[in-house]
Amino acid sequence: MAKVKLAVVGAGGRGRTYAQWVREHPEVAQVVAVAEPRNDIRTAFAREHGIDDSKCFTDWRDLFAAGRVADGVLVCTQDRMHTEPATAFAADGWHVMLEKPMAPTPEECEQIVASAGKGGGIFAVCHVLRYSPYTKALKQIIDSGEIGDIVSVQHLEPVGYWHFAHSYVRGPWRNEAESSPMLLAKSCHDLDWLRHVIGRPYRRVSSFGSLRHFTAENAPAGSAHRCVGCSIEPNCPYSAKRIYTNGLEENSFTVRTLNVSTKEQLDVALREGPFGKCVYHTDNDVVDHQVVNMEFADGITGSFTVTGFTPFEERKTRIFGSRAMVEGDGQFIRVFDFLTEKTTVTKAKVPRVGAGSGHGGGDAGMIKAFVDAVAHDDQSLVLSGPDESLETHLAVFAAERARRDGTVESFVDQPA
Repeated sequence: MAKVKLAVVGAGGRGRTYAQWVREHPEVAQVVAVAEPRNDIRTAFAREHGIDDSKCFTDWRDLFAAGRVADGVLVCTQDRMHTEPATAFAADGWHVMLEKPMAPTPEECEQIVASAGKGGGIFAVCHVLRYSPYTKALKQIIDSGEIGDIVSVQHLEPVGYWHFAHSYVRGPWRNEAESSPMLLAKSCHDLDWLRHVIGRPYRRVSSFGSLRHFTAENAPAGSAHRCVGCSIEPNCPYSAKRIYTNGLEENSFTVRTLNVSTKEQLDVALREGPFGKCVYHTDNDVVDHQVVNMEFADGITGSFTVTGFTPFEERKTRIFGSRAMVEGDGQFIRVFDFLTEKTTVTKAKVPRVGAGSGHGGGDAGMIKAFVDAVAHDDQSLVLSGPDESLETHLAVFAAERARRDGTVESFVDQPA
């Protein structure tokens, strides 16, 4: 099998994650080109992966103009920068792996999928939760018939109070006009995952949610516009000083986003940058909690809750069948059998370290599936191809319309 050559568009956190897996598996793939506008990030990325200067670009258009320098491309730019590169590369016949969400509007998602059909290459959306060992184990139990017919499902995404403050109050996904609705940015994962696990298309959705807490009206008396120098900062759970000082000590993704490595650099970032702002005094407007009610084909019902007011934990799911109930938390799967009234516990083999260990091993599963699909020119090796990914994105857009307009949205043309 020939080694798969890959180009990376956007060398941020997601692009680096997938590229690191490739670096650790040189026998199957190699990163040979990068397009990244930030000079320091691009230079460091190229050095790490041994990329020749002639294949380092500041703009994806220059990479595209250079011709077919790689077999496939990983499009890992910010949400609103997906459509142009994805459509260009896909229509030209490149194999494309596109970070989620596909795009911020239904029309752009449809445009991307049409381009993939035109070009004929492998196309995958990074719905990484489909690829985790936990998901595979859970779906195997469901598909075996062990719990009988699925009747209903409950699913919770506990974003975590500090994670939500970092990404959706201070961070790049805080403002819908600059990114996308929170349900799309964070939870297109979840509506796609539910579609995959349940194995049925959506029929109807409704939704409720709002920006409930992180507003100027809820700012504590005496709060400042920045955490540095704020008199109430020591008693605030969302203190940027505490969150990022802890992140610096742990080398977490939070400080990597700030691009700091020393306390002195962190002090400057907190005094001058967006991540030092008070959570009650920013330009955030995305919801901080949302519920989606859903009906699948065959009358299966479900509810999904995403909230920023939790510890940072794994997603939690209950699926109610006619013969048993199954509960999962990203690692342990518990099946309570109605006939025997006994509980069986299965522990999924979830990797905790190494490239691709994120999302319970789903990151590694995603890039491996894409590389395998490209190597064998076999779209079926990808679990998150164009058609079903478009279907679940449209479900997210419908849920957002339902939340905004107070409607119940129906899908009349979905396949059974």
